[in-house]
Amino acid sequence: MAQQRITLEGPAITGRGRSLNPFAIVEDAAGFIAFAEQVLGAVEVTEARTSTPAGRLIHAELRVGDSVLLLADPQEGWGTHPGLFQVWVADVDAVLARAVERGADLVTPATQFYGSVTLARILDPWGTLWWLYQPSPGQPDPLPVWEGGSDTVFRTLDEHFRAHR
Repeated sequence: MAQQRITLEGPAITGRGRSLNPFAIVEDAAGFIAFAEQVLGAVEVTEARTSTPAGRLIHAELRVGDSVLLLADPQEGWGTHPGLFQVWVADVDAVLARAVERGADLVTPATQFYGSVTLARILDPWGTLWWLYQPSPGQPDPLPVWEGGSDTVFRTLDEHFRAHR
């Protein structure tokens, strides 16, 4: 018996986005949108922007590469729910510089990672933790920490999470 498809892909998705589209609720969603546009080149789907009569965003959408990020301001009685996002970028150092210039904290500096990848992490002013991945073809895999390699990738994340419980 053939496996039944659970998630939809491609033309079967009649709305915007992909099979999985994250949603974050952050204070000052409009500011978050501006940050993502300036740092990641995100593009707001302006026709999706929906504000309440009080002027708070109840729904907004950002195209980030080939993905869609959904956003809202917290409404009366709601808390914020920032995200943990992985984004593939062409120039991790340039993204880090723009992010820090706009108030993000550097969590993990650009670090050699496995699979010919450079990894960095930032925490934006809304509490979202961004994993920034850049392809680095030909870059050798680092030594594991237990073989004398750097502990930067795990240590910086561990320190961040312990400090932001």
